[in-house]
Amino acid sequence: MKPYSDPFSDRLARGMLSRRQMLKDSAGGLGALALSWLTAQPLMASGGNVPPVHNLLPKQPHFAPKAKRIVFVFLGGGPSQMDLMDPKPMLTKYNGQPIPISVTQRAINKTANIMASPYKFKKYGQSGIELSELLPGLSKVVDDIAVIRSGVTTRIDHGEAILMTHTGRPISGFPSMGSWITYALGSENENLPAYVAIPDTTPVKVQSTTSSGWLPALYQGSPFNVTGNPIHNLQRPNSVSAHDQKRYHDLTQMLNRHHQETTHGVSDLDARIQNFELAANMQLEAMQQIDLSTESEATRKLYGLDNKITEKFGKQCLVARRLLESGVRFVHLVRNDWDHHSDLHNRLTQSTQETDIPVAGLVQDLKMRGLLEDTLVIWAGEFGRLPVSQGADGRDHNPFGFSLWMAGGGIRGGTIHGATDEFGYAAVEDPFTVADFHATIMHLLGLDHTRVTYEFEGREESLTGVEPADVIHNILA
Repeated sequence: MKPYSDPFSDRLARGMLSRRQMLKDSAGGLGALALSWLTAQPLMASGGNVPPVHNLLPKQPHFAPKAKRIVFVFLGGGPSQMDLMDPKPMLTKYNGQPIPISVTQRAINKTANIMASPYKFKKYGQSGIELSELLPGLSKVVDDIAVIRSGVTTRIDHGEAILMTHTGRPISGFPSMGSWITYALGSENENLPAYVAIPDTTPVKVQSTTSSGWLPALYQGSPFNVTGNPIHNLQRPNSVSAHDQKRYHDLTQMLNRHHQETTHGVSDLDARIQNFELAANMQLEAMQQIDLSTESEATRKLYGLDNKITEKFGKQCLVARRLLESGVRFVHLVRNDWDHHSDLHNRLTQSTQETDIPVAGLVQDLKMRGLLEDTLVIWAGEFGRLPVSQGADGRDHNPFGFSLWMAGGGIRGGTIHGATDEFGYAAVEDPFTVADFHATIMHLLGLDHTRVTYEFEGREESLTGVEPADVIHNILA
């Protein structure tokens, strides 16, 4: 009599049994039933439709775009509008006197005496836009920028206002503007992230402003250093040879693709495969982007690399240009040193001295290379400052009226949008809300902000959400 042969045991002994087959054959198939239920959840949640495959391949916008890429220079803390781009002679006239209008401050029982700007203003360019003496670099490109003097937001504290500027919400957990744009348009480069963040602060402090929230992690901002290793944990350890790393990478990708072929509807697998490929490509490309030795002396001087004061931020702006030139969709430059509650004269002077020449150099360089035409440059903080003094020589937060500027990528240079009252406190002409800000940016990229949506917890979410949002056409070329 032939002995009984258990096919399960035979295959297990020969090493031919996969985890999936073991689940199927053991325990009456209950394991496979559980696995099928788990992998079917995305299908059930979508009503039986196959979930979309998330990737960074270039995607078509809704209509012809003016801009293909963005560099967002974010100045955390709140640049003082009446000391930079919104001159108010009434502050000088009534300096030291109580302001004759009601002013909202964060703390009660504070004095509300007017504080004049310590800086002189002058008209520049053919447009005759008035700028502070603190902005000699910007004065050279003033005919390329649109100054918006009527920015408004709904939050008066940094954390919430910064989240509003980046995500359209005052609470954490929502996707950033850069993530929404990357989700909508993908990337034009296979060797670098689509969304790069270059923080002049600790990466932890910019996580909420570069997060993809509940969008797939594929679309989050990647922190990028301009010295040393550009991206943390990217370089191959010295203990691992290039040959061994390639073998490990090839094996991992083979297993991932095999798993992908046998498992449908699990979008995380797509992201995992793409991340491995991107990491391998970046090991060479990322290092090349921070190698500025190929740049001419004239270019290095344009960005202020010849000056200790401007060198650090100048390198960041120059690397930003190189990333944009290489096909990165969204470059995010982040500084957090514009919160001047005291010693305004010295601290604001320092902030502008470190950044004005590099940012202006970026605009000039993009223009000389023919990139400004389809690159949108944004310079903004989360709010502005009050026209009254805080203490002896500082200014407190002001969400009711502040200034920002944009250039390139479909912006009509040499223009001014909106106005604040005679003291620079509140927007009184054409207020420019955060939702308007986001809608206008997406419009320049060829996107209808109401159509860039993602289903989350049964709701069709978008960057602008339920907020009224208008594209500001009078600053568009």
